[in-house]
Amino acid sequence: MEKRAFRLPGFLALLLVVVLAAVAVVLAVALPGPATAAVAGVLGLIVVLGATGFVVVNPNDAQVVQFFGRYVGSIREAGFHWTWPLTARRRITLRVRNFETQKLKVSDADGNPVEIGAVVVWRVVDSANAAFGVDDYVRYVAVQAEAAVRHMATTYPYEAHESGATSLRDSAVVSEQLTAELADRFTLAGVEVLESRVTHLAYAPEIAQAMLARQQASAIVAARYKIVEGAVGMVSSALEKLSEQHVVELDEERKAQMVANLLVVLCGDRAATPVVNAGTLY
Repeated sequence: MEKRAFRLPGFLALLLVVVLAAVAVVLAVALPGPATAAVAGVLGLIVVLGATGFVVVNPNDAQVVQFFGRYVGSIREAGFHWTWPLTARRRITLRVRNFETQKLKVSDADGNPVEIGAVVVWRVVDSANAAFGVDDYVRYVAVQAEAAVRHMATTYPYEAHESGATSLRDSAVVSEQLTAELADRFTLAGVEVLESRVTHLAYAPEIAQAMLARQQASAIVAARYKIVEGAVGMVSSALEKLSEQHVVELDEERKAQMVANLLVVLCGDRAATPVVNAGTLY
């Protein structure tokens, strides 16, 4: 886990290093002798070692500090700092990043090949895990994001076949599920998922035309169903009003003929051209 590294203000440490260097020079020049030379040498060694401890941290960056392979902490505060000498520092950016997957070709829950792509907004929140939890946290995010998108695409169908069922076209639900799965995958790398959203969703080219025809057929059937349902209601209402107001008395055969004619007029695709019967039905 990330922890704070020991640090001092950089300019204060620089002032101390300069003062020690000046003292070493004065001792070596003004007071020559074995004792002063030894003291000057020690001060010079301290100056050289101290000079290796300076580090600059940019805004929204972190410096991961290692002392001979051991993790000693991270510096997040932007500015000029001094930390332990002879340490190795690795820069980890904490800025918000975007990653957009390629258009992945996978099979949905129904086995239909679809093309899907997503964008993931993320940032590093634990510099220690990002540096030591995985080999390359940027590459790790890219690979795991594509794997999560593939897994999600196989979990849901492209279109819901039942009312209330979830499909890949339900962007709000799918994005929430994708974000939750990515958060679990990215924990090892110290990465936080801010947002994820599907940016591309379509049937694969080899079945796109067939699926379009299927969607059109479904839409036509649904429209016809509504038309027939409305027409039956209108015919029923017409028969009830004729009977209640005693406009005309119809037997069962005449009712059947009237229902057939009204349904043809109401459900037809084209305007009706009725033929007036001047005679009797019988």
